[in-house]
Amino acid sequence: MEHITLLLAIVIVTALVFDFTNGFHDTANAMATTISTGALKPKTAVAMSAVLNLVGAFLSVEVAKTISGGIVNEDGLRTEVIFAALVGAILWNLLTWLVGLPSSSSHALFGGLIGAAVMSAGWSSVNGGTVVTKVLLPAVAAPLVAGVAALLATRLTYRIGGKIRNDAQEKATAKGYRAGQIASAGLVSLAHGTNDAQKTMGIITLALVTGGVLSPGSNPPVWVIVSAGLAIALGTYLGGWRIIRTMGSGLTDLKPPQGFAAQTSAATVILASSHLGFSLSTTQSCSGAVMGAGLGRAGGVVRWSTATRMFVAWGLTLPAAGLVGAGAEFLTKQGTWGVVVVAALLVGGSGAIWLISRRKPVGHGDVAPVAEDTLPAEPAGVVTQAIAAVSPPPTAAAQAHDLSATIPAPPAPVTADPARPATV
Repeated sequence: MEHITLLLAIVIVTALVFDFTNGFHDTANAMATTISTGALKPKTAVAMSAVLNLVGAFLSVEVAKTISGGIVNEDGLRTEVIFAALVGAILWNLLTWLVGLPSSSSHALFGGLIGAAVMSAGWSSVNGGTVVTKVLLPAVAAPLVAGVAALLATRLTYRIGGKIRNDAQEKATAKGYRAGQIASAGLVSLAHGTNDAQKTMGIITLALVTGGVLSPGSNPPVWVIVSAGLAIALGTYLGGWRIIRTMGSGLTDLKPPQGFAAQTSAATVILASSHLGFSLSTTQSCSGAVMGAGLGRAGGVVRWSTATRMFVAWGLTLPAAGLVGAGAEFLTKQGTWGVVVVAALLVGGSGAIWLISRRKPVGHGDVAPVAEDTLPAEPAGVVTQAIAAVSPPPTAAAQAHDLSATIPAPPAPVTADPARPATV
């Protein structure tokens, strides 16, 4: 610690600020479905997620090692490059939070790091093989795997519960699924802390290596693990209500069985990837699981207009953060005045985004469950219709139940008025 320079200290603080934005940006991953189905109250949900994010930060360092010694070459890397990378990641996180889009904080960090490294030392400074195998491939596979798993889990859940025929049974089953949602949401929060907090640990460790404090290949020191865990937990507790609203009801309307299936599928994918050192996006995994769960329920509709905007944000994250990181690195190469300008741009840009967000604030009261008939309707898209077309046919008992509920009984025969005498 005694060898940390002023520039290195600024980089560490900036990394913890990114970790903080990662926390409130990605709270929706764990708690959006739990809040939207009424399993937990909004403030209770984010408090629980914050604690488990902190615990998860201590479970592994595999992802941190991937970032600190895998994506870019440490030899000859300047500390200013790390600072420029973090500027790109923070600004992209704040911008997507402002518009309520669940983009990937992980890819924002990777994009900023790659762009700054290329501007500093050329394309040779980036380990292309690691980027492809541990960043790009998981980015494509994670939402697909989580989505398919959630779809199948939802289908299985409704098939098992297909014998429910009265309101009392339905309420009892929903209560059980809400309890399962709380447990699965806790698992997602734990997985998020294990995966995402490590990214900040990795970037701080990389900065310490470039500053000569640590030797290449070192594991994150304990104080780095603790500070990263606390920063992401604090950000999570504040709650990214804008993105929670999009994930909870903007993509699809979720019932407790679907929420349980989505969260369990996403947590499984995230924990498995963390164990293997794959630095995937928890946002993409959870979003894919939510859409899969939406398609898994008969009659469920995914709002493809929202999903399309989300897909566009996913595709833009790496290059957009990379361009900002490269521009910031171009300025820091000019000397001390360049670093000061970049810091001023970061503070000014962050402040401007916050002021814009105050025009239409979104709080915990805006993400509470709402009645289905008050949600905006959207016609089923091609994918939804295709999924519905291969749904198993309803059983005879279910058809009889549906007919009795939807076909009105014939009107009773009209009898003569006893008070009125009959005429001949």
